[in-house]
Amino acid sequence: MIINAENAILGRLASYVAKKALLGEQVMIVNCEKIVLSGSKEFFFARYKQRRGRGEPFHGPFFPTTAEGIVKRAIRGMLPWKKDKGRKTFRLIKCFTGMPKEFVGKEMETIKKDVTSLRGKHVSIGRISKYLKQT
Repeated sequence: MIINAENAILGRLASYVAKKALLGEQVMIVNCEKIVLSGSKEFFFARYKQRRGRGEPFHGPFFPTTAEGIVKRAIRGMLPWKKDKGRKTFRLIKCFTGMPKEFVGKEMETIKKDVTSLRGKHVSIGRISKYLKQT
């Protein structure tokens, strides 16, 4: 299954992908940098900067700065990670920034609830990733 994540809401996408992966399907997510979070930009910048700065550099906890890493981490939070089933399921999920050449022209799914259903503020994962790399 290939999912085009453009304008999808992160939490809804993560729960959908986790359910599909727990059923045994291999899931590929493209356009990870275009996924959005609903809320103010300043709140998410502060939240992800705090997560990134937590712990020690060599002992963890480690938090990703790339867009696909942030998405995979959100999906991992929806899986039973401490059990063998969750770790095996996590291997079925692949995330990509942009559109890889091998997926061009193939049939893709989209999430029904997307950014058009939001009334307020939102920020993309790509902007958060760019901010984390600068600081």
